[in-house]
Amino acid sequence: MTTACGEPKTPRALVAFTELVRDGVEPRTASDLDEGLEGVYARMDEARARRRGLVRWSLLGATATLCALVGLKVASDFRERLPAAKPPALAYVIEGGSVLEGGYLRESGLAGVKLSFNEGSRVVLLPGTRGRLRAVDKEGARVGIEHGTASFHVTQGGGRRWSVEAGPFLVTVKGTVFWLSWDSSSERFDLRLRHGRVVVSGPISGGDIALRAGQRLVVSLPRAETLITEEGPEAIPEATIDKPAGAPAVRPPALRPPVVSNKPAGPKPSAAPAPSAVARIEGERRWADELASGHWDRILDEVERTGVESALDKTSSEDLFALANAARYRRRTDLARAALLAQRRRFPGSPRALDSIFLLGRVEEARARGMDRAIAWYDEYLTRAPTGAYAAEALGRKMTLTSEIGGPEKARPIAEEYLRRFPEGSYAGTARALRRVP
Repeated sequence: MTTACGEPKTPRALVAFTELVRDGVEPRTASDLDEGLEGVYARMDEARARRRGLVRWSLLGATATLCALVGLKVASDFRERLPAAKPPALAYVIEGGSVLEGGYLRESGLAGVKLSFNEGSRVVLLPGTRGRLRAVDKEGARVGIEHGTASFHVTQGGGRRWSVEAGPFLVTVKGTVFWLSWDSSSERFDLRLRHGRVVVSGPISGGDIALRAGQRLVVSLPRAETLITEEGPEAIPEATIDKPAGAPAVRPPALRPPVVSNKPAGPKPSAAPAPSAVARIEGERRWADELASGHWDRILDEVERTGVESALDKTSSEDLFALANAARYRRRTDLARAALLAQRRRFPGSPRALDSIFLLGRVEEARARGMDRAIAWYDEYLTRAPTGAYAAEALGRKMTLTSEIGGPEKARPIAEEYLRRFPEGSYAGTARALRRVP
């Protein structure tokens, strides 16, 4: 609707409503306006206070979080600086035998010697095996196999070090399961690995050998051979407390064709011996450590430089024994004999003095026309140590040499004695054959 001049015309109802509202609202005084303004200011102050409170609590929370992080860091650094807790000392239970002076393991039955350790590891010496506990402590265990076959099931973890000496060989063990055999008469080393990993050092061509599961290592010192074959873990029996079926004998069967190495075995040449100052229970063992690593020539070279007489007169019992073995392995029988006689003269009450009697018999066997003297040494050993570590070997060698010199008839009584005392020994087959000869 528009007026005559073209302007829009306000509806009468709207005009009437506007007048009614204007007339009904009372005008505001100055005091009313001041009161409303103060209310606005009060609400603004409340809002600012709330914001300050939120900021204050946020700062407190951040400070608490930072303090907690710093505390955790300090605690972590403190724990790292604390000395690591050492595992408890190894302890073991022995079955089928006892431990003699010097750690020698004596068999008391026909089932071998079994050692069960408190952290789960197990060591089993098969019947007729000569072994020795060289060390058992918080750091780990060191086992020696002087002749025969043993199984090892070493538990992983714990930070302990396990090692096995077998003749001139040293096996460094991780958590693993393996069989090991050392034939002292034929000087043959045999290791079959089922699980885990081991490192073998000694008179091996090319240096140390690391074996993986399913491999077999055989070293023949007289033949100067180092052989590795792949057999697969399933072909190697598990090492358990009881002797499993198919366990290797002291003289393992012939090997399959090798897949690695057929080179002369022997220590790596070295211009100078590596010094060692490790103190052991029986005195300095520089040469004993070298022998365990297969460094025969280092021992012999040092003896040549310092003088044989000085070495024989001043060397410790363990090192004299190592010198004798290094000389034997290098076929230097005169030096080996001199070292063994010095062992007997200087350390007559030591376990190595008894061992030297037996090894003198072995040395005489290697000498021309030395069989009679060898038998005499074996007889002396059997008289002094009828249940000693080398008793079975001494009696077996005496039986064999007697048969070669005087024939089967003279050797038959010795064979009967051998079968009576060592029915499962490594010479039992020869003894049975002699007993059957008419």
